[in-house]
Parts: sequence; C-alpha cells; structure tokens
Amino acid sequence: MTEPHDRHSQLPADPSAQEHGAAPDPVKGSRMGQLVAGDEFSLSEAMGGWRGFLEAAAPGMVFVVAYLGWGGFRIPVIASVATVLVMVVVRLVQRSSIQQALSGVFGVVLGAIWAWRSGDAGGYFVPGLWINVAYAAGTLISIAMRWPLVGIVMGLLKGWGTSWRSDPRTMRAMQWATAIIAAVFLLRLAVQVPLYFADAIAALGTAKLAMGVPLFALSLWAVWLLVRSAAPDPATQDPPQPTR
Repeated sequence: MTEPHDRHSQLPADPSAQEHGAAPDPVKGSRMGQLVAGDEFSLSEAMGGWRGFLEAAAPGMVFVVAYLGWGGFRIPVIASVATVLVMVVVRLVQRSSIQQALSGVFGVVLGAIWAWRSGDAGGYFVPGLWINVAYAAGTLISIAMRWPLVGIVMGLLKGWGTSWRSDPRTMRAMQWATAIIAAVFLLRLAVQVPLYFADAIAALGTAKLAMGVPLFALSLWAVWLLVRSAAPDPATQDPPQPTR
C-alpha cells in the first residue's frame, strides 16, 4: 500500500464519520471513488491522514471520556459539540480546508439534539445507528438489483459506462466489493445495537470509535484489492460520446 501519485485522490475519512463527529455515503463522492479506482492505495489517505483521523474520532472520544467522568448526558453532549466547533474554528484560523471538520458537525449536532430531547446519553448514538441502517439497506438493494454501488462509481470514473454489467467477471467483482461495504454497516449494527439496548454507553462509544474510520479504511482497501484488476472486455465497452 503506497501513496497515490495524485493528491486529488485523497478522501475524507469514513462517510460514517458524521455519526461520531466526523456517516455515510458508502462511496462518498468522487474522491473516495478515485481512491478505490486508483492504481495504488494509501491506507493513510483512506483514513484522511492523521489530522483527519483525529478530527473524526475526537468528538466521540471526548463524549465517552466526559460520560465516564461526569455521567449524565449534558456535559458529554456539550463537550462533544464544543470539540467539533473548536476544530472548525482552528481550521478557519489556519485558513485551511474545513471540509474534514465540517463533515462532523451535522452528525454531532444531530446526536446532541437527540440525546438532549430524550434526556439520555444513549440518544447521542441513535442517529448513527439509523445512518448505518439506511446505508446497509441501500448497498444491499443495489446488489439485489444487480446495480452494485461500487460498479456504478467505477463505471463513471473509468469511463466504462454500463458495459461492466455485461462482463460476468467484472460484475462479480463489483457485487463482492459492494457486499464488503454493506458488511461494514451490518457489522456495526450487530455490535452496537445490543450495546445501545443494554445501556452500555462507554462500551458503545468505544465500539463506535473502533468500528468507524479504521474499519472503513480497511474495507476500502479490501474493495480496492477486488476491483483494481477488474475491467470489462473492451469489445463490450460503451462507445465514447460524441463531442461538439
């Protein structure tokens, strides 16, 4: 796993980063797609670099630490929201891209509102669980309909059009690659939902961190290994569109 030549192939950390301060579009825009479609793969880039990883993990980590220290839900929620806002401010002061930090604002604020309205620290994690349900369903449906999400993205980035669907080997690779993405969301649910109902907040927060950016980055590497040599037969590829 080596550094990609094109810096534009960088991607933010896990799409599920919005769940815990950093949620998910399984192949988040073209930047994630470019990483998977590239000739080389960087695990560091898949995690958003050291700073991106810290920005994704910090709000959730602060929430767990505050919960262990003070209990309740108010202080952990306030601490988590304050953390993500500080990260955005730091980015603004440094005049650097705030995309990475902003990717966490929505998830943290949504979780904070949920926890505040329910009066329960566990509510902080509910939006993230529903996000995983939605994206697990979306990826599984794309597989069942034989329009696997990874294949759609690769077809766009590689200029294959829809010809990859007519090539059994390529179609199979895209199905399995999309299944890996779906498995990540399903695994999170299998581990985190029981912890939520058991009211094991500290364990739930820890599991969420461990199964967030690191797990998703590893899944992208597995996807890359599957699709890097996949390509439809040139004879079946869609002809280029005429230009004016």
